[in-house]
Amino acid sequence: MKGARLLAAAIAFACGSAQAADVIITAERLLDVRSGRMVARPEILVRDGKVVSIKPDATTQQAGDTSTRIDLPGMTLLPGLIDMHVHLDADPTYGGYSYLEYNDRFWSALAVVHAGRTLDAGFTTVRNVGASDWNDVGLGQAIAAGKVRGPRIIPAAWSFGATGGHCDSTYFPPSMEEKNPYNADGPDEVRKSVRALRKYGAQVIKVCATGGVFSRNTEPGQQQMNYAELRAAVEEAAQWGLKVAAHAHGAAGIKDAIRAGVATIEHASLIDDEGILLAKKHGAWLSMDIYNGSYTELEGKKNGVLEDNLRKDREVTEIQRRNFRKAHAAGVKMVFGTDAGIYPHGDNARQFALMVKYGMTPLQAIQAATVNAAEALGRQDVGVVEAGRVADLVAIQGDPLADVRLLEAPAVVIQAGAVVKRNAAR
Repeated sequence: MKGARLLAAAIAFACGSAQAADVIITAERLLDVRSGRMVARPEILVRDGKVVSIKPDATTQQAGDTSTRIDLPGMTLLPGLIDMHVHLDADPTYGGYSYLEYNDRFWSALAVVHAGRTLDAGFTTVRNVGASDWNDVGLGQAIAAGKVRGPRIIPAAWSFGATGGHCDSTYFPPSMEEKNPYNADGPDEVRKSVRALRKYGAQVIKVCATGGVFSRNTEPGQQQMNYAELRAAVEEAAQWGLKVAAHAHGAAGIKDAIRAGVATIEHASLIDDEGILLAKKHGAWLSMDIYNGSYTELEGKKNGVLEDNLRKDREVTEIQRRNFRKAHAAGVKMVFGTDAGIYPHGDNARQFALMVKYGMTPLQAIQAATVNAAEALGRQDVGVVEAGRVADLVAIQGDPLADVRLLEAPAVVIQAGAVVKRNAAR
């Protein structure tokens, strides 16, 4: 028995040592996303999944060094990317009523596949701002436990708003009795919904301040939560240490959400000059999904999207893009959010090129998906490659500051110091 215990202890010690083994990552260059400076020939020391140090102008491996090495000659490293607006349990190929052919758990299963595609696209952290049936909470737990592949998930669980609003179930007659279980009419109901969602795993609160494109019987410009309700959401969330994201296309709803203290304005399609000034004054972040309209225009009808929804998408897409340019030029803080699920998961990085087309430099677009997103989340562990942060990295062939579209095809993705995706050498 004593010998068995000693053997077990030796195995446990060996396993612990293996888990704690140092990892050294090298490449041709590393993008410092704070300054835009390229660090030549970096050597990144990783221990227990976190960056310990970064040494520039690294030379060859020293004799006797037993660290695990990830050598990426000729490649550029940058932090793992962050998408601040995804719906992992949504699939754009099921539009209109076609999704009713499937069991509720069908979407839970698809979310696992979508998470893997998102990770392979270089997005190591996502904020899932709305999911049915706690799909994002459960998926995030499974990823954190190492059971399935995927990015780190900050889940909102159910997004909610007014009865009959964008976040309600709006496609069915009264005989079906379909509704969002967290509908909230009035500040007290808002507070109760915030408490219930946090109780079961929400790490961010998502409210719908205005109508939307892909709901029925709502228009994007309609305000559907008033200031008192929005303020109640912010106050209650803050009491529990959470931030609030507001779906808000319409100008009035955007302005009340900003005045109420909402952290991030999602879509912001019809923001006006006063809203831009308010966003600057209050430090609100805009998360503007300016790519997905291109997908819906090409594929929406064949996917079964109803004509009324296609009509709304046509009406807001170009206005949103022009307002993106205007808000950025005015100095409003911006984060990278795509609404993945309205277009296929894994194509997240296609939005970078449009952000550049509509006024950003490649560095500014990358910052929106790294250091800016981390700041908006209030997190000090992601978004930048520096000592103390999680060793999430993306490696690409070439210089993303010269061609931001290179981010659409990462060669290597590293999550907490381990390679989770590597393209075959050509």
